[in-house]
Amino acid sequence: MDTPFFPDWRARLSSFGKRAQFLRQLPLPHVEILFSKIVPPGLLSQADEGENSRERLYSVRCTFWGFLWQVLNPGAPCREVVRQLQALFCSGGFAVGIDEGTSAYCQARKRLPLETLERARNAAAAHAQTLLPEDRQLWHGWRPKVVDGTTLSMPDTAQNQSTYPQSRSQKPGCGFPLLKMVGLFSLSTGALLGCAKGNKNRAELPLFYRLRELFQPGDLLVADRGFATYIVMALLELIGVACLFRLHQKRPHDMRKGIRLGKNDRLMIWSRPPEKPAYLPKTLWRLVPDELAVRVVRVQASIPGFRTQIITLVTTLSDAEAYPAAELGLLYLRRWNIELWWRHIKTSMGMEVLRCKTPAMVHRELEMYLTGYNFIRCLMAEAAALHGQPLERISFKGAVDTVRQYSPLISQAPSRRKQNRLIEDLLRILALDLVPKRPGRREPRAVKRRPKPYPLLAKPRKVFKEIRHQSSYRKNPADK
Repeated sequence: MDTPFFPDWRARLSSFGKRAQFLRQLPLPHVEILFSKIVPPGLLSQADEGENSRERLYSVRCTFWGFLWQVLNPGAPCREVVRQLQALFCSGGFAVGIDEGTSAYCQARKRLPLETLERARNAAAAHAQTLLPEDRQLWHGWRPKVVDGTTLSMPDTAQNQSTYPQSRSQKPGCGFPLLKMVGLFSLSTGALLGCAKGNKNRAELPLFYRLRELFQPGDLLVADRGFATYIVMALLELIGVACLFRLHQKRPHDMRKGIRLGKNDRLMIWSRPPEKPAYLPKTLWRLVPDELAVRVVRVQASIPGFRTQIITLVTTLSDAEAYPAAELGLLYLRRWNIELWWRHIKTSMGMEVLRCKTPAMVHRELEMYLTGYNFIRCLMAEAAALHGQPLERISFKGAVDTVRQYSPLISQAPSRRKQNRLIEDLLRILALDLVPKRPGRREPRAVKRRPKPYPLLAKPRKVFKEIRHQSSYRKNPADK
């Protein structure tokens, strides 16, 4: 390194170059070896100009894999990532490593381009599709996809509150910002194909409208009754996408009307609503037809030992011979998988409560969680295809735990052959870790374990006055 104008800097700059070169040659942290083949080439490379063009220890590549390791280890602070890098520098023989603080790493996370994270997530979803055979991805020639919404919480800061206000039922200073999100998943692989986010004032249908570009002719959308509207079905029908929804409870359906296709199977004509939805542009409103032929099917969900449940479905698949009512009912019951996938992301991975304090970092943290989820789904799909196991039976939580235990050994393997053996064993273990079949298992949305008897925070912390021994009193004196 030639520094003719600043000769005193030669030693320091030379040491920095060696450390940066050493850092680029190592997997950071352990999960890079497992998932680097999924990321498009050059996506995490240094930019030619701009914010990420400088030669830094916390490069885009280093920060991305460190951030991913954090989301795969719920509750892991930024300090643990810094300690991993310090241990690597120590193992490389550098007497002076990096700063012990987390400021540099946190600033590097802020520099991560959001577009890069989205491209990594989309690449993982596309890679999962290539791992399963085509016959396991289709239903009667259609590609089934499912959509549903969910909500997330985040730290109560002024910036988060301004973008994602808390619920009106919570008092000021006692609630948390609320983020609403609608996600589109592949029913065959379980990978997240896309998402749209907004605050509590945004309904699910306007958010779903932002995902319209993710649909292609030949797709089959399966969703609950909240999406069973005339506008959604008509717009998807225009681009060659079929629908299968549960009929909305407010939609009248007289099974004595319409064209009879079979028992409890009718072909009906719906009319366009008189008013345009606020989220729909006028250009698309003009394309919505005045009438739409839909098929209303009433099926019975019979499970041994349980009361028979009657479900009314609506679909644009009007051919009763090609698409029997019983098979439509079985396909709709698979829609429950999206509830499990949201639980995997929010509960198993710990995304239900985000930790970043600004909306910009909340978006990056959210994208990193979704990217990590798709990476795990890729490993599960590879294990299912390699060992002939049904993908929906492989345990997601078991896959995350296995990755956390195997990844350090894979990164420390002395040879590529040893690494491949460990990866093959990891996939074998994933294929053996199957969730047992539990037909008719009922899991009510209720909490069995009681919380601690502490009073609720009904006022901001600055003005809240705690009553001594309040936890020992009961709400109702008559209970004594």
